[in-house]
Order: sequence, then C-alpha cells, then structure tokens
Amino acid sequence: MPASHLPRLLILAALAAGGLSACTSTSTETRAPEPLPVAAPRPAPAPTFQGPVLTGDGTCTAPAPAGAPAIEIGIGECDLVRLKGKPPTDVLVGEGRAGREVQVLYNEPGAKELYFFVNNHLDRIVK
Repeated sequence: MPASHLPRLLILAALAAGGLSACTSTSTETRAPEPLPVAAPRPAPAPTFQGPVLTGDGTCTAPAPAGAPAIEIGIGECDLVRLKGKPPTDVLVGEGRAGREVQVLYNEPGAKELYFFVNNHLDRIVK
C-alpha cells in the first residue's frame, strides 16, 4: 500500500472504530414509566326510601300511611294522593342522578299543580 494512502486509511479505521464502539457501549435505556394503577370510581350507593310509591298509572303500591297532616316538602308520593283525596291526572316515573324521580300532575279548576318527588320525598311544587 502506498504511503500516501496510509493517513486516509488510519482516519477511516479510527472513524470505524469510533462508530462500532458507540454500538457496543452500555447505555441506560430509558422507558416510559409504568402507569400507576387507578382505582375505578365506586358507584354511588343506591338511594333508599321507605313507604309505598306511585306507579305510572297513579295507583300506590300499598296503602298510604296516615302520617302526613298536610301537603308539604318531604311527604311521600302516596301521602300526596291520600291528602288530595283523588287520583292524579298524570304520573311520570323515572330514574335520575339522585335515584327515583316522579312528577305528579293534578289538573285543578283554573290551574295545574305539578309535584316533583325524589326518592319518595316531595322536593318541590309548581302551581
């Protein structure tokens, strides 16, 4: 090999050796951290309520107790029917965020009355 090619050959050999050493060096591998276990949110406990409730046709599931003396916030669905003395005009029964939700409509002479119940407790009245 001619002497003029020797410096080039040494440079190429040095570059090749440096390149190979980069491949064989021990480096710390970085990984994404393991995800932390996340507990699933616990479902809210089912709302509980006592006493008979209204069905979609306006009848009570059992006789209404004679407990509530007047129509006021907090009375039960069947207490309302007992205090009104007649079946409601319409009843909507459903499930909402808070649990059982019932809307009871009475068509009275000259006005309509709408009673909103949540879990068998009168929540509000719209006249």
